[in-house]
Amino acid sequence: MTIRERLEAQERATLSPYAKLSSETRGRERPISPDDMRTAFQRDRDRILHCKSFRRLKGKTQVFLSPQGDHYRTRLTHTLEVTQVARTLARALRLNEDLAEAIAMGHDLGHTPFGHAGEDALDRIIEGGFEHRVQSRRVVEVLENGGDGLNLTWEVRDGIEHHSGKVRPQTLEGCCVHLADRIAYINHDIDDAIRAGVLRAQDLPQHAIRLLGESHGERVGTMIESVVRHSMDQNQVSMEDDVWDALMELRSFMFERVYSRDWAANECQKTRHIVTELVGHYMEHPQQLPNEYLEIAFREGTQRAVCDYVACMTDAYAVKTYQKLFIPPFFDGIG
Repeated sequence: MTIRERLEAQERATLSPYAKLSSETRGRERPISPDDMRTAFQRDRDRILHCKSFRRLKGKTQVFLSPQGDHYRTRLTHTLEVTQVARTLARALRLNEDLAEAIAMGHDLGHTPFGHAGEDALDRIIEGGFEHRVQSRRVVEVLENGGDGLNLTWEVRDGIEHHSGKVRPQTLEGCCVHLADRIAYINHDIDDAIRAGVLRAQDLPQHAIRLLGESHGERVGTMIESVVRHSMDQNQVSMEDDVWDALMELRSFMFERVYSRDWAANECQKTRHIVTELVGHYMEHPQQLPNEYLEIAFREGTQRAVCDYVACMTDAYAVKTYQKLFIPPFFDGIG
């Protein structure tokens, strides 16, 4: 018996009857030989961890554009926090931790530069709109590995695409990520907003704070415990109504005070301008796209290739490319 087979047997013996067993995956688009050491979902986790798109997350905005300080979240640290919450939920509910981890690590691979400001800009420009959740699935299916994608299991791809939006994932592990994403971003964005001076702790809605807790850790713990209590030994992953209502109250407050970005309207306008100008330039000059995106343009059209290229950029690379294309260089000795 291989180590993988022992792990699969351990899953069958210990996991909830509602868990997704790695031995029962719906498979990959291109079949591969089983690994002797790792289950199918462990292999997916590793493929995501080592891909270029995952590394680029460190250079992509979460909420605060080009934050001055070392302690603000990036898209990468957000992903790690979501992964931690998702694994905690999956372990407590006896679900498949490896599947939850793989989905969580891949859920934001398709995010644009400049966070939701960049996503909004692409959504306005691209025919048919733009959603980072859909782009994240495209990253793992098409864009990574020289156009071959990562060839992940169906369950991981489904969880990545449906970690947000109206359609829920088809596995409970994916539902763990769906909730973990909300638990993580609401709480860490409050933390960052207070650090940045955009909010004060006393500004937070007191009804929600009394129920959930005064500190970041208390609120995260309350939400996780609520999900576990409400979902134990059931074919669902959900939060108790009162805790969910408090979470939604915090979310509405954050949209009003932070995510609306009135406090950073000028910066958001600048970043939307950068994204818009980059898209416009490459639509007019597709021959300047890197070769891998020229191949996409040939197969799927110029707009698809330009969208993929701009969406993959980090904040710094987008700014550098904009400067190179639109800002004349300074020459010493002139004037």
